[in-house]
Amino acid sequence: MSLITKGIDIILHIDVYLGDIIKAYGSWTYAILFLIIFCETGLIVTPFLPGDSLLFVTGTFAAKKSLNIFTLLILLSIAAIIGDTVNYWIGNYFGEKVFLKSRLVKREHLDRTKEFYNKYGGKTIILARFVPIVRTFAPFVAGVGKMDYFKFISYNVIGGIVWVAIFLFGGYFFGNIPIVEENLTLVIFLIIFLSFMPPIIEYWKEKKKLKH
Repeated sequence: MSLITKGIDIILHIDVYLGDIIKAYGSWTYAILFLIIFCETGLIVTPFLPGDSLLFVTGTFAAKKSLNIFTLLILLSIAAIIGDTVNYWIGNYFGEKVFLKSRLVKREHLDRTKEFYNKYGGKTIILARFVPIVRTFAPFVAGVGKMDYFKFISYNVIGGIVWVAIFLFGGYFFGNIPIVEENLTLVIFLIIFLSFMPPIIEYWKEKKKLKH
């Protein structure tokens, strides 16, 4: 395996390699985790980075005193909040110009997006935090839809802190239970699977409505 391939594998599966990263980089691990969470939430080109599973595994290492849980809570919450904020402004500044030039997106679709976020924006920003990929695009679309920024930032802060806290403390309190620790890889896959369930259920409901 080449160094580039190995590097990509580590980035994509940082939750698996976290123990090795802590041993190799020590306190710099906080900066690495901050960057991963920021990119996963703030850049629409990196929705594939680990989020929920990374926070959970990080919590398990904090329980072992390898990392400080409160430092993690503060830093990663800030990373999540800044990430969504950057994503919002990218969508706000570039999104509409790009979408209007695209033949794939009609003006009426953009108007519907604005109406949707004016009505359901806050709920969407918070709930999207718990759905992989969707949480990366939600703030971007909020920016494209010109959602009121002060409304956006308030829900962004709440959603960011709640998301980080739930998975971080989930790993902190439950990650080192013997049965969980022995099957950590399986738990990670389960977390990812459960994270994708809400949109699948929603899709199924919509399809059922169309049949009727």
